[in-house]
Amino acid sequence: MTVTSGPRPASTILLLRDSAGPDGKSEIEVFMMVRHYEIDFNSGALVFPGGSVDAGDRDIIGHPELYDGGEGLDTASLSFRIAAIRETFEESGILLARAQGSKSLIEAKHALEIEAAHRAALGEGKTTFLKVLADNGVRLALDRLMPYAHWITPEGMPKRFDTWFFLAAAPPAQAGAHDGKESTDSIWVSPREALAGGESGRFKLPFPTTRNLVRLGKQSNVKAALDERRGKHVVTVMPVMTKLNGGRQLRIPAEAGYDGEVFEVGAL
Repeated sequence: MTVTSGPRPASTILLLRDSAGPDGKSEIEVFMMVRHYEIDFNSGALVFPGGSVDAGDRDIIGHPELYDGGEGLDTASLSFRIAAIRETFEESGILLARAQGSKSLIEAKHALEIEAAHRAALGEGKTTFLKVLADNGVRLALDRLMPYAHWITPEGMPKRFDTWFFLAAAPPAQAGAHDGKESTDSIWVSPREALAGGESGRFKLPFPTTRNLVRLGKQSNVKAALDERRGKHVVTVMPVMTKLNGGRQLRIPAEAGYDGEVFEVGAL
């Protein structure tokens, strides 16, 4: 008898900053990374930083002095948000946090010091995120995360994830960089450029990434992107794959806001 487990909880952040497009008008850029080709899930793909929720993320929930923005959230919601910031720090070095007693995000210099001292050890499991936060006197800025999307890997896939996507304005002057292990490159890129790269073959874009880039690209700046989602219900998307005329189609809920319900995703 084969026992199958449910999808693994995971989180990702679309870190945003404003830029000038080719016509001089305001344009959003998002931080993205190329996953290592030897990784068994989305190898070589251009993705947003993120990863699985772990037990250490849940441990932080019992220490409310280490985070802002937890009011009214249940344990699952808190763990998704904590994991999103931890994974983003591990994968990019960007830290969405405040110094204890401050209302502002930590300065880039402080973030770099924390990264230099703890990022590698955290990624290697030699320390915990809870200890990093406590020892450096910082608390997570969960209130800076805007719920954006919720995707669950289709049934029947060998590896499944239950993933929350969050939007966040990038902390000032924190540029970010890939770790050279799970990811081999990183860029700030506009949705327009990323989608064009997917079309040309320059980038390998997973289907959820593509759809979220299309939606994000409709907004002209970071404030507009955050305001557009504020207070809106997030519709869960679990694509259903069908085979038709030698090709594959994915069906998603029309009410999820991705400009369609059925999408062609290539030949069999």
